[in-house]
Amino acid sequence: MTTKTKVDSVAETRKLLSDCGLRTTAARLAVIHWLKRANSPATHAEIAADMVPLGFDKATVLRNLTDLVEAGLVTRKELGDRVWRFELRDASHPEGCEHAHFICVECGSVTCLHEFEMPKPAMTSVLQVGSVSEILVRGRCKGCQ
Repeated sequence: MTTKTKVDSVAETRKLLSDCGLRTTAARLAVIHWLKRANSPATHAEIAADMVPLGFDKATVLRNLTDLVEAGLVTRKELGDRVWRFELRDASHPEGCEHAHFICVECGSVTCLHEFEMPKPAMTSVLQVGSVSEILVRGRCKGCQ
């Protein structure tokens, strides 16, 4: 990443925070940039493990994750294992309707399934009962098969 790209990215993040009514702090910038680089939802422990050596304590990381969730910039998910995971909210999805996730029942790894769609007959059945807010697929990842 070039210096100009980093500056543009920081400016975009500052604007994003400002638009949500949040102050720009070093911790918020660091958390958002960590989440931008993540390939899947991450736990507070995973995020803190990288941020504590940079001078941010675990409580600061959690407090900022909570603020970002409340502002609607980050989603918080519990994928059936009683562990909260965080990821940047995808602005292309309507609020409350995020992409599907695959969780390995052996190792616990989580993978985003951005292109996953429910078959039309299944969706028709679901719509008779309510609306879909989250889809979670469980199985064994390729590494655990």
